[in-house]
Amino acid sequence: MRSATVTRTTAETKITVEVTLDGTGSYDNQTGIGFFDHMLDQLARHSLIDMKVRCEGDLHIDDHHSVEDVGIALGQALTQAMGDKRGIVRYGACLLPMDDALVRAALDLSARPFLVWNVDLPTAKIGTFDTELVREFFQAFSTHGGITLHVDMLHGVNSHHIAEAAFKAVARALRDALEVDPRKADAIPSTKGAL
Repeated sequence: MRSATVTRTTAETKITVEVTLDGTGSYDNQTGIGFFDHMLDQLARHSLIDMKVRCEGDLHIDDHHSVEDVGIALGQALTQAMGDKRGIVRYGACLLPMDDALVRAALDLSARPFLVWNVDLPTAKIGTFDTELVREFFQAFSTHGGITLHVDMLHGVNSHHIAEAAFKAVARALRDALEVDPRKADAIPSTKGAL
């Protein structure tokens, strides 16, 4: 089983993340931030990664540390669970519609982290959630997951729809990239022989 558990404790957050890459998309995410939990549930469900997240953060300050640190821990867990990446497809992409929103995600599980973020969330908040934290999550996740990640909003007027479409698009791209290639299940997907 490609799985991992990561615990991250700082003066700002205490986090435990469990992932199983070859799962069914089951989820049990509790961060104390309702909208963020909803987005993590989407990430799990549509990537088919079983995911359990527990976060106790300094929410009396704001949600920033919790969201960013969960992104760090999830990226680390993904990296551990992939191991040497033998057999994975490596690349994934998705063009995802959600009502008014249309978001494209493309990624490479390259061990070369880079985020291109062309997403304009038109409101500062979704409920009580700061919309700028959507990018912060993906920055931390791509950096610590070693992911080259491009996310582009092609259409959208509703911040909730745009953010959710971004999480779902990344999830579907991850699902494709993490699949084992039946024609090269024993090989690292790189001419260098390592990722």
